[in-house]
Amino acid sequence: MKVCGVELKGNDAIICLIASENGLYDIPHLRVPRISIVNSGEADEMRKFQFAFSKLIEDYKIDKVVIKGRALKGKFSGGPVGFKLEAAIQLIEGLDVDVLSSTFIKNTLNKSQLEIDFRDTGLKQFQESAFTSAFAYLESLTQKKEPEPAFNPYGNE
Repeated sequence: MKVCGVELKGNDAIICLIASENGLYDIPHLRVPRISIVNSGEADEMRKFQFAFSKLIEDYKIDKVVIKGRALKGKFSGGPVGFKLEAAIQLIEGLDVDVLSSTFIKNTLNKSQLEIDFRDTGLKQFQESAFTSAFAYLESLTQKKEPEPAFNPYGNE
């Protein structure tokens, strides 16, 4: 399964691709680490962004896109351009997109039995949040597959 992690920051969609097969992770090199938009007020610019993103998904045969969610209000809220970019990604025909909350990402990584040092990935520092989102999503799939014990010999629940 190939998962594209996305962090929306300002006018950029910062991306990272992680492939998982038979319990092994691979981080393929992408031709671009981010897709930017110059003027979000112009419909043509939004269409160009959407086309560039969908072409990337098609070229790399990506199965799932996960976007790191942002707060709607408050000090750490996302900007209006980020929400437009998120909508443009979500509206791509046939693309499976999930928005992951920071809490979900943090909890999944805490439960993960596999620790990856980001410095060893070969990615750029600004791609860390996109990587973390995609990795957390893939780890959540493996955590769900682990069978729960059918019988507890100690009787504790």
